[in-house]
Order: sequence, then structure tokens, then C-alpha cells
Amino acid sequence: MVNWKLSNPVADWKRRRESEEKTSKWTGEHPGYDTTPLKRLTMATFWMGILISMGGFVFGYDTGQISGFLEMADFKRRFAQQHANGEYYWSNVRSGLIVALLSIGTLFGALIAAPIADKIGRKFSVIFWCAIFSVGIIVQIAATDKWYQIMMGRFVAGLGVGALSLLVPMYQAETAPRHVRGALISAYQLMITFGIFLAAVFNYGAELHQSGKAASWQITLGLSFVPPAILGAGILLFSETPRFDYRTGNKERAKQTMMKVYGVPENHWALHLEMEEIRIKLEAEATKGNPIQEWIGMWKAPKMAYRLVLGMALQMFQQLTGANYFFYYGATIFTGVGIKNGLVTQMILNGINFGVTFYGLYIVEHYGRRKSLMAGSLWMFICFMIFASVGHFVLDRDNPENTPKASVALICFACFFIFGFATTWGPMIWTICGELYPSRYRAKAMALSTASNWFWNFLLGFFSPFITSAIDFRYGYVFAGCNLLAGIGIYLFVIEGQGRTLEEIDTMYLMGVKPWESANWVVPDLDQMSGKVRQRLEETNPELAIHNERTANSTETEHEKAQGGSEEGLHEKRKNMEA
Repeated sequence: MVNWKLSNPVADWKRRRESEEKTSKWTGEHPGYDTTPLKRLTMATFWMGILISMGGFVFGYDTGQISGFLEMADFKRRFAQQHANGEYYWSNVRSGLIVALLSIGTLFGALIAAPIADKIGRKFSVIFWCAIFSVGIIVQIAATDKWYQIMMGRFVAGLGVGALSLLVPMYQAETAPRHVRGALISAYQLMITFGIFLAAVFNYGAELHQSGKAASWQITLGLSFVPPAILGAGILLFSETPRFDYRTGNKERAKQTMMKVYGVPENHWALHLEMEEIRIKLEAEATKGNPIQEWIGMWKAPKMAYRLVLGMALQMFQQLTGANYFFYYGATIFTGVGIKNGLVTQMILNGINFGVTFYGLYIVEHYGRRKSLMAGSLWMFICFMIFASVGHFVLDRDNPENTPKASVALICFACFFIFGFATTWGPMIWTICGELYPSRYRAKAMALSTASNWFWNFLLGFFSPFITSAIDFRYGYVFAGCNLLAGIGIYLFVIEGQGRTLEEIDTMYLMGVKPWESANWVVPDLDQMSGKVRQRLEETNPELAIHNERTANSTETEHEKAQGGSEEGLHEKRKNMEA
């Protein structure tokens, strides 16, 4: 009997400092192939991490600027409402629509980006959506006194932001070497936080030097053209993703792209292995039904409904942690507690968010997903309980200057909260959703989870002003409760993916491994699994068929040797099979 098994992960942290070929399917002698260790990082991969991740900067910069705009004198004068005494103010409806229409646009953009990318390719889709985003910025910057023009401009810009939030990780996943793929996705999240931070800095600088003028908000808004220009021009320096090229018949160009990002010659074993997996996936896709059948089939596939709901719930809870309560309305919140320049506090919060995200990239591999997320949930629960209690019971909301210690406490615990979010729930939910689904359904499933994120983003952006007006700082208790529920959900439903291959994670869901036992679970040999589980695994991960094919080839070779076949004849057969 052939001992056919999935590769087990390397548990030791040393694997982070070693090349990916240290895992089982990269080791061993492969006659005729170059098996030298892979480079940890090539220049092509490095620049892809910088330039392509600029899509995350587009997302973060556009999200971070609106909070400051709502507090700027000229922006208020042009687009806010006016009391009888001449004072300008924002109604809950108007501020909610201006903030939240971006999220509605992103929801639609995330849903429609995938089919367009399948039609014209990932590369040119990114350029197209960068242009759409720029159109939205033009609509906003041309506004003079019509608030709904700002609102619709944000909706159009949101289409681009939502599409890029799906396309950029997809481009990276389909192009990057497998051993740095996670790092590139993390770079995307890091660029989001960097964009939010720079938006706060530019808001503060523009208001400081151009207060009362249109330039106070138009400068920051005008700088929004820079990130999509860099992304749209930068991606021209890269090829289409190798998987899309292979699917459309450009097999040689796909191979050349992979040689460049891996930094290996044409006969390297890693390149051969990846090209074979792409070929097997393409053959599996040829048997698929029409798009409607595929969407229906995705929900009916083994354990997929469970994982689809889980992915959407995780993205929902990422929003319900309450982070965007600070990012969207932070300047307004802290102006209300007596901080005369709320833009300064917003800049501090966003700076903390950006800086500590680097630490989050360390935590995710050192302590795993489950422990980190549960600890983050508990941390944020405590922070919001204190924040809400101080704000409601201690702070003098009519005259915050009378309770300066309470105001300082609110800012401190807002900072503590941001630390907890940026190191756990900020980056890790994107990582888990990338690991959650089998290859056949990953694009469609991730589109649904991303749309869930933007849907809840809209709900919070629109309704937060109404809720805050009604229950003031007690709104924090809502987020505290959501954080507690989120932590319980992680314990009960999310499987630990640290050090696991995607195929192993899929196997764990198919076999019903208990999440609280998943960290210590050992992958069994496939011939030890039930036939039903093995069949399900191969149906949802067609690339695993390569292992069967390779095993069959090996068995045939041994059989021919036993029958006295010549080495030259066997070598010629192997060459024909590989061709």
C-alpha cells in the first residue's frame, strides 16, 4: 500500500527564518530538477509588496480623512446645516450619509469586481478601478455647497475602494511565492493603517495652515489621487498573475512570471511543482458548471455553508469591535470631551494604529490565531467597559473642562483599545478568511466575507451618530458585549491555522476537528481517513490530485524496474509524462 499523506507543518519557529523547501514536499532528491533552496525574498516580490499593496493605502487614506473633514470650519460652512443663531452643525442623517455612503459603494465594488477580473484580468481590473476611484475624488473636490455631491462622490470612490480591497489580495495570492504569501497580505493591512495615519496628519496640517479656506479639506482630498496613480502605474511594471495567464492560454508567460518572483531557473523543482498544481486546478475548473450552478454548489459543498457563515460573521465582528467608531468619529468624540483640537487626538490614535500593527505581524505567528484573537477580544472588552463607564458616569458631558481627569482617561483607554485591535482583530481576520476556504471556492467565498465587512461598516457609519445621541457613551457597552461574544465565537468555531498548509486546514474542517483541540491535532495519513472524507478533500482541493498522479508514477516506475526495464527507457517515459 502506498503511504500517501499530506505534508505536516514544521512546528518550530525556525521555519520563519528558513526557506519553504524545509517542509516535506519540498525536500528530497528530484532527478533532473534544480533543488537549491529558494530565496526568502526576491526583488520582484519586494516591489510587489510595496507597489501592489498601495491598494491598501487607497482604502486606509480614504477611510481616515472623513473624520477630520467633519470638524473643519470651511467644510462645515459649505455642507453642514445651520442653527438660527448662525452656528453650523451636522444632523445625524447628513453626517451618517456622508460617512457611510463610501461603505455602500465598497460593498457593491467588492461583489462585482471578481467577475470583471475574470473577464479582463486582474492587472487591468486594478487599473480600471483606480480610475473609478479617481472619478469619485473629482466629484467630491468639485463640490461647492451641495452636501449630496460629497455623498455621491464618496459612493463612486467606494466602488473603487471595495473592488481594490478584493483585487489586491487576489493579485498577491495568485502571484506571490507560497512561502511569503502571508507576509504580503499582512503588508496590505499595514498599508491600510499607514493610509489612515497619513490622512490624519494631512488633515491636521491643512487645517492648521489653511483654516477657514476650501484648501483645508481640498488639499487632503486632492492628495487622494496619488496612491491610485502609483498603484495604476506601478502595476504596469508587473505581468498578469500567472494563474490567470495559464487559464487564458499564456502558459509560457505564466512560467516566466513565476521564475521571476521565485528567482529560480526554468528547471527548478519548486517551479515545476507550482506549475503542475496550476495545471491540475485548470483541468478541474473545466468540469465546472455555469456561474449560477457554481454559487449554488458552493453552499451545498461539504462544510462550506458552515465556513461561509463563519467568514461573514468574523468580518461582521471585526466591525463590531468598535474600531471604526474611533476612526470615523474620533475627532468629533474628543472635541466633545473638551479636547479643543480633536484632529490632534485623531492623529495620535491613527499613529498608534499604524505603529503597533508591526507588532501584530509578530504575534500572529508566535502565539497563533485563536489565542491572539481571544486575548484581543478580552482586552478590547475591558477597554470599552472602562471607556463607556467613565464617559457616562464620571465625565461632565455639558462642560468637559470640569472633569479633566475623565477626559484624559477616555483618551488613554481609546489608545489602549487601538493597541488591542491593531495587533489582533485588525490584521488577523483577513488572514483567517484567506485560510478558511478550499481553492475551488476561495474567490467567491472571500467576496462574500469582504462584502459582509463593508455592509457592517456602512451600518456603523450611518447609525453611530443616532445611537450616540440617544445613549451617549453607553454605546461603548454595545461594543464591549460584541467583543465578548466575538471571543467566545473564536473559541467555539475557529480552527487554529498556525503552521498549517491550506489543505490541512481544509481537512480539519471536513473531519470536524474540535476548534479547541485544533492546535495539537496531528494530520493523519490519507489512507487512514474514511473514503468519504478523502473524497471531499480532493473535490474541494483539486490540486491535491497531483499527489495521486506523482504517487502513481512512482509506483509504475518501481513496477517497471522490477520487470527489468532499462534506466534509459524509464527516463524517457518520465520525460514524456512531464511533457
